Parts: sequence; C-alpha cells; structure tokens
Amino acid sequence: MNKHHYVAIMAGGIGSRFWPISRTSLPKQFLDILGIGKTLIQQAYERYNQLVAHENIFIVTVAEYVEIVKKQLPQLPVENIIVEPSRKSTAPCIAYMAFKLLKKDPKAIMIAAPADNLILETDLFIQTAQKALNFVKNEDALVTIGIKPTYPNTGYGYIQHETKEAAPGVHKVKTFTEKPNTELAKTFIASGDFLWNSGIFIWKVKNIIAALEKHEWELYELFAAEKDKFNTSKEKKAIENIYPQCTNISIDFAVMEKADNVYLLPASFSWSDLGTWNSAWENMEKDYFGNAVVGKNAVVIDANNCMVHVPDNKLVLLQGLKEYIIVDTKDVLLICKKDKEQEIKEYVAEIKRNKGDKYL
Repeated sequence: MNKHHYVAIMAGGIGSRFWPISRTSLPKQFLDILGIGKTLIQQAYERYNQLVAHENIFIVTVAEYVEIVKKQLPQLPVENIIVEPSRKSTAPCIAYMAFKLLKKDPKAIMIAAPADNLILETDLFIQTAQKALNFVKNEDALVTIGIKPTYPNTGYGYIQHETKEAAPGVHKVKTFTEKPNTELAKTFIASGDFLWNSGIFIWKVKNIIAALEKHEWELYELFAAEKDKFNTSKEKKAIENIYPQCTNISIDFAVMEKADNVYLLPASFSWSDLGTWNSAWENMEKDYFGNAVVGKNAVVIDANNCMVHVPDNKLVLLQGLKEYIIVDTKDVLLICKKDKEQEIKEYVAEIKRNKGDKYL
C-alpha cells in the first residue's frame, strides 16, 4: 500500500430521510439497515482498508458519535477519529482534513467519501478507486466517481462529462446539476453523458487546498490562518474558533462546480447512497410481489412493492398496501407512500416544530 494514500470517511450526518430508524442519537451510518450483519460505516472502513493502511484511514464526525465510532471500529486508532465542532456540510470537513494531511505529509493523496455509500461489488470498486489514485498522482486534477443512472432519480446530483476520454477510463467534467426534477432527470438519462454524483472524491491534498484558495477564499483563509496549529495540542481550540465562522456549503458548490480541472471516472460497480427508504428497497431481497421485508414476524398479504422494516419481537400484519414504506420502532410508526419519500425530511421538520426533539 502507498504510504501517501489517505482516506477521510465523512460520518457526521443525521440521515433524516431514514427516519424513524435513523435518529439524531444513532444515525444511519451506524445502522445495519439492510440486515446483513455490518453497519454502513463498518462496511466503508473494510472497503477502504483494502486500498490504504488502517493508520491512514480517518473518520470525520461530531462529538456525540465518537463513542459509537470507537465501539463499531475498535481497530481504528483513536487519534484517527476527527471531531468537527458542528455540522457544516462537506467543504469545511474536507478543508479540515486537507490541511491536517498537508502538514503531516506534503505528498498526501486523499480520498474523501461518505460513510453511507452501499457498494457491494468491492473488487470492482477497488479497481476504480486505484485507477483514480493513479490518475491524480500524475495530474493536477480533482476527480470524482460517477455512477450510471438506472432510473430518473430526483434525489441525486448529476454530472455531465465529455465523451472523449482524457485518459483511459477518465473523462473531463462539463457540468454539475443538483437534484433535478423528474423530466430533467429523464432527459439526462436519455442523453447518455450524465452520471449520478457518488460524492466520492480523489485528489492530491495540495490541489484541493489550491482549489479552495481560488474558488472559496473565505473558507480557505479560515483554515490557512490556523494551519500551524494542526496536529498539535492547539488544534482543538483552533478548530473550535474556525467552525462557527464557516459557511455551511458542500464541496460541490464550493469547488467542483467552479474548477476547470475536474475529471470523472464512470463506475463499473453497483452503488447506492442509501439516502432514502426506496434506495434500501432497491438493494434488498424481495418476495414474489416485490416486497422487501425486515422483521421475523412480519406477515404481508395482498401487498406489492412495499418497504417493510419492523422489530423482530413484534407481530405485524399488513394487507392490501401497494408502493408503501412501513417502518415501526418502539416509539414511532411511519406509513408513507414510496413516491413521497423525498418529503420525509420535511415531515421530520414538522414533527420537530410540533413535538420537539423527543421522536428525533
């Protein structure tokens, strides 16, 4: 393994569209949503540990999840759990890790990735990621991995790329589009040159810092002013001063949509960001009628294409439902049409307004 290769797994999000299983106290990245015996963050760690040494894998999260990370990843060095003082989207998170790594290793090449990706074809993923690492080693490029769309999903971002290859299996990026409506998504898919944005990025650390300096100056300056304190006893206080001043902005908006050295590798592996219950349904085994069921005592009669997630110790009988999400926990029952799944986040906000944080 190359000692200059590092991975930052971003694991501070709440995952509100997976409510009520995903809660503020235990969000989706720490859950075994598909019932396969490993949580999403455990799967992510094992996947990236095939690419880089375990001491070069970092988990970026918030203070309330540190103990969960320690419990689920006991093999991870404690100092590799990086704590953000607050949630400020991916640009501050990536800036923080980039400045830390640059001071540690000026030759560092970094993969930044979400903890909640579902990638079951690990061998194909490793091949793609290794190709990306090899490409950025020799190019001053910002690289992302694109996923071939299987249907007009309105919850994903889309990336348009040049048809001509810039290198074998690598294309220059033309445009980014964030969460289009259904008709636009259909147009993208029909064109053949749009891919889903996986949110997995690969670059030399010095290049992403240069891009932040050029395209998101205020954010860059906040971290650059304190860079000498990183990897020292003064880092914690420095970060606590920086984060309240950071804009809540994604790396896509901050850099990727503005830079002219952005490239894409089309993925050959199956992928889901497991952002919604429907994405879980798509990746689970189903019965003859298309129902995906988690729960040993769930009985489903005359139902089609439903996502059912209920406790093993409760008998749940469902009859006559079609295209529904049914999720039961000890204190919440969710029954929602699958085509309304993108609105679950809004429903959670409504519950917060009317019921407080008790059920969140």
